[in-house]
Amino acid sequence: MDSSSPNSPDNLPISPAPSLSAAPETPAAEATESLSSFAPRTDLSHLSRHAEAIRQELGKVIVGQQALAELLLVALLADGHVLLEGVPGVAKTLTAKLLARTLSVPFSRLQFTPDLMPSDVLGTSVFRPQRGEFEFRPGPIFASVVLIDEINRAPAKTQSALFEVMEERQITQDGTRYPMPAPFVVLATQNPIEQEGTYRLPEAQLDRFLFKLSVGYPSVEEEVAILQGHHAGFGGAPLDAVQAVVSAEDLRQLREQVQRQHVEPKLLEYIARLVGQTRAHKGLYLGASPRASLALLNGAKALAALRGRDFVTPEDIQYLCPMVLRHRIQLTPEREMEGGTPDDVVKQILQQIEVPR
Repeated sequence: MDSSSPNSPDNLPISPAPSLSAAPETPAAEATESLSSFAPRTDLSHLSRHAEAIRQELGKVIVGQQALAELLLVALLADGHVLLEGVPGVAKTLTAKLLARTLSVPFSRLQFTPDLMPSDVLGTSVFRPQRGEFEFRPGPIFASVVLIDEINRAPAKTQSALFEVMEERQITQDGTRYPMPAPFVVLATQNPIEQEGTYRLPEAQLDRFLFKLSVGYPSVEEEVAILQGHHAGFGGAPLDAVQAVVSAEDLRQLREQVQRQHVEPKLLEYIARLVGQTRAHKGLYLGASPRASLALLNGAKALAALRGRDFVTPEDIQYLCPMVLRHRIQLTPEREMEGGTPDDVVKQILQQIEVPR
């Protein structure tokens, strides 16, 4: 069944996994509470209004998922791509589609399959006999928000076609450079359980995702609300009820404001130490790259802005660490046999590195 159908299992809204909402408990949390009471030096009311407008539009269809919505907004403001992982029926596709609907920008959806070719994603050159020359016909990747459903079902040849466009926001075809429209965001979904007909994503591609978010099951109360809404009529509101509330120009201005967020030098060192520790941890075969440090910095700036602050705190960095690092590190075989997870290692690293005061 097409997941865009209102009756599709992927369109059932659910609550986020605990990993999305539970920040690590650290001494920095107490300091953040006192800092958050200070008046911001930068007017963030414009950003807050747009963020709240997007939340309200998503809330017309989605039940719960406040933490997931916040992290998607963080990625949007930080100009980053997101990988949504969860079992079928947990609203991964629906959430991505609804987020795209709140933006007044071009949207495209690709269903990845084992027989998909790079030209099916990027586009191809078509010969025009009238003019006696080839003309490039853009593929579905040429959109501002691109939803890639079940990204792990395409082979390595097709996955490699995304390397350039995800990092450089352009493709090169027959020696010609074709830039992507601004903004450009990739929202990809995958099922972590099913292995039949799937391919492991290359590390270089995973590293290009700002966040990897795990979407879990709803609580009993939220599932009751889902059933009540569905019984009343397709989740309580049709998809058409979600309106575009942010333009491309609005998003550009918000991103510029996020980039101007204040970050203390000691927090830059803190980020570097956290990421650097992944390269020295005995339980890891592969550590995180400097791209992870940049992702932590940009994500923390956006998170602080969404929470009404014009400065970054250690708590912002700690909260985002699992989402930024879990797909960029690899456990050693011994650690995997012991039942360890990347999130466990990230938690250990957060406890090992001293929090700046």
